[in-house]
Amino acid sequence: CSGTQLCTVWFEPGTSLICSFVRLFIPAKKKNVTGEIVLITGSGSGIGRLMALEFASMEVALVLWDISHEGMKETARQAKEAGAKRVHYYLCDCSDRAEVYRVAEQREVGDVSILINNAGIVTGKKFMESPDSLIEKTVEVNTMSHFWTYKAFLPAMTSNNHGHLVSISSSAGLIGVNGLADYCASKFAAVGFAESVALELLSTGKNGVKTTIVCPYFINTGMFDGCGTKWPVLLPILEPNYVAKKIVDAILTDQAFLLLPRTLYILMSVLNSIMYFNGLLQS
Repeated sequence: CSGTQLCTVWFEPGTSLICSFVRLFIPAKKKNVTGEIVLITGSGSGIGRLMALEFASMEVALVLWDISHEGMKETARQAKEAGAKRVHYYLCDCSDRAEVYRVAEQREVGDVSILINNAGIVTGKKFMESPDSLIEKTVEVNTMSHFWTYKAFLPAMTSNNHGHLVSISSSAGLIGVNGLADYCASKFAAVGFAESVALELLSTGKNGVKTTIVCPYFINTGMFDGCGTKWPVLLPILEPNYVAKKIVDAILTDQAFLLLPRTLYILMSVLNSIMYFNGLLQS
């Protein structure tokens, strides 16, 4: 159930379902993050801000990255009110490789030990209606930014054999969604990238560097205004505070995969089983 027990995509939904069921009766022990340096991209609003507020009372150093100076300033203010003692914020467009490397070089904070790749965008247009520039930007923000932040901060984590990499993806990174082709592709890629790096870490014995991949259903943050759900009981639109708390809990318990809501574990296991069974019959 921990980050060091990451399975491949072929088996992860079933494994996560078992872990989720076990945790209904045996809550996982939470690790102490006092003194950790937590960097959250896209922390000027939404889930990023709420995660910062969750960490604020845990005696960590918060590092906020966003393209909105005013948004980060407000997040920093709220975090300090919530108990954060050390909060640093930097303007950074995470889709710009050179800018990521430049901002990451500012060492006054220390080595980042918990990296949360949260920045994300969605165009909400059907594929043929999506301008090329927006498709490129979606992939740059939702996928390529993870490459650059990992390149910037993973070396120190592996050197210390200590750290945590968190990839905020989406349920749309597990199954295609009508009208979200570019978004789904970018989130699928983010999941594959994060899982592959996790397996690389395991193969090199760096079991002190944990990984968490987060795939929530649509969240009521404004990004998906107009999106509904055909099955509100099974797949409700998620409230931001609930998602932020669950993500932080997953980090504190070194959970490798977090799907929200919990019914996603069952749905993905069933869908994967049907897909593989159909493939077997047709082969």
